[in-house]
Amino acid sequence: MNIVITGASRGIGFELAKIFCLNTNNTIVITARSIEKLNELKQACIRLNPNSKIIPIACDLSNSDAVSNFILELNKHLSTIDILINNAGAIVNKPFLELSQADIEHVYKVNVFSVIALIQNLLPYMEQKTKSHIVNISSIGGFQGSAKFAGLSAYSSSKAALTCLTECLAEEFKDMNTAFNCLALGATQTEMLEEAFPGYKAPITAAQMAEYIADFSKNAQKYMNGKIIPVSLSTP
Repeated sequence: MNIVITGASRGIGFELAKIFCLNTNNTIVITARSIEKLNELKQACIRLNPNSKIIPIACDLSNSDAVSNFILELNKHLSTIDILINNAGAIVNKPFLELSQADIEHVYKVNVFSVIALIQNLLPYMEQKTKSHIVNISSIGGFQGSAKFAGLSAYSSSKAALTCLTECLAEEFKDMNTAFNCLALGATQTEMLEEAFPGYKAPITAAQMAEYIADFSKNAQKYMNGKIIPVSLSTP
């Protein structure tokens, strides 16, 4: 399979690449801002499987020109895509009245606008004989009816937009051979969780959550489309 993972330099994205690299038949494009961290991940994958195929491409998803350049570079390596995991995320933990326009724009550029741009550009790569899968990684904080927390209004509202986008695209492209699903993740021990809830100990590690997401990405498109799945053991 050909797999694209955003936000791969740390946390869940890092662990996802390590899982997918164990299958030599997979070609995995990994992206994040830091090429150094992506190369570290590539070396970690090669240690796990010397025959793994990992393609690191640096991209700042908050920059529209960088996203365009990422698409051009990806086109040199892949002609089809089986799985796109929109895992990258940005967070601002700040009281609502202290949020600047720049704070809000940064969060939405990464969490919503870059996802739209990637899907618009990569969807033509995904219409093929086998059913392809776009998995958007949202947050339980963006799941309707879940507990909400002060200071996370920009982040949670952006993730709520991502869940609605998933449902809209599943309907609009229901006649295509691509499924759109969204996982609303609960507390997972990552650097982003530490930014949101300093000192909190999550019940699930990044590696454990990555195992679930990898299996979901490979198989769930056979059974569902347009679904928002809460994946959470705790609040937060």
